[in-house]
Amino acid sequence: MSSAQTSFQDDAAHVLVVDDDRRLRALLSSYLVKNGHRVTVAASADEARGFLDGLAFDIIVLDVMMPGENGFDFAADLRGRSQVPILMLTARGEPQDRVRGLEIGVDDYLTKPFEPRELLLRIGSVLRRTRAAPVGGPEKTIVRFGRFAFSPERGELRAGDETIRITEREREMLRLLSANAGATVSREALSGSGGAAQERTVDVLVNRLRRKIEEDPANPTYLQTARGAGYRLIADR
Repeated sequence: MSSAQTSFQDDAAHVLVVDDDRRLRALLSSYLVKNGHRVTVAASADEARGFLDGLAFDIIVLDVMMPGENGFDFAADLRGRSQVPILMLTARGEPQDRVRGLEIGVDDYLTKPFEPRELLLRIGSVLRRTRAAPVGGPEKTIVRFGRFAFSPERGELRAGDETIRITEREREMLRLLSANAGATVSREALSGSGGAAQERTVDVLVNRLRRKIEEDPANPTYLQTARGAGYRLIADR
């Protein structure tokens, strides 16, 4: 199926919707187009790969349960070679499914049934962070730890000249830890809610961040555990 067609601003985000439900593809395409996005739809992982070979996308909205290759496997394969943001949209809302998505490296996870407005807001949130750039003048704050530097304003993590890819959730966590560098931030605060299931995802995100910034993730130097309390970021003075 081809892209939905309408007139767009030059900076309109291009969204790839991957879902085997024809009706939902049509509804999402129509809604996102009406709200200023360009949209391409695909019914399977194979069809999505065909589009990805020839087009650039700003974000992928991805179903999990599809014939053939499922969304988890497709996201894992894609994440190994691309940094395009991925928002999973699925009926599989169990904690273990969310954790699996986060471990793969998806940027956000929304369960069905859902409010279209919430999907639009989540897409916008991901895009703002992945497109973030300073608006003139020097950045006010750079948090440094070892060879790494994190810009809360840009939401960018760097190691020297190399940009380290982080997901939306990892970025939000680093912002909160950086704002409280040296102090313990509770797992509840880092989860964004009081739910135990959401707090468990914090541990997954912390482990993923450690693999990116620690020489020995099992014995972290910078992202430390405060047992029974939460986590703290040890920044350079």
